[in-house]
Amino acid sequence: MFKQFMMSAAALSFAVLTGCASVPMESSEKDQALKTFAAPPQDQAGLYIFRDSLLGAALKKTVKIDGEVIGETGPNTYFYRLITPGQHTLATESEFSDNMLQLNAEAGKNHYVRQSIKLGVFVGGAKLTEVSESEGQKGVQSTKLAQ
Repeated sequence: MFKQFMMSAAALSFAVLTGCASVPMESSEKDQALKTFAAPPQDQAGLYIFRDSLLGAALKKTVKIDGEVIGETGPNTYFYRLITPGQHTLATESEFSDNMLQLNAEAGKNHYVRQSIKLGVFVGGAKLTEVSESEGQKGVQSTKLAQ
């Protein structure tokens, strides 16, 4: 019985990790324009939130800025938003509760945050990490713009 349970759990985990979730996408023109990484206006900050991994490809994960949902990520997708300079709370849906990151947005600068999927007990969780400009631009280049 235990062996059968473990085989079923392994099959379910495999399905969750290898399926592919789809989310609404923006036009390729808008995607390419944002990949020039132009500096935002001097009174705002740019924010790229990207998911550049296929781990947990069957999972969509909600992303929020200051409690407002901006969308769901799928594998190899990103969001871009202009935000006001100052402190912001970014959150992503995780296994049991939102996983949060505090971001101090600087005026006239782009910020890059990676969303990574991690294995969980019942379903994969998610984590947000601020990364360097070079790492962020590389990650965004390998993804597509989600709505």
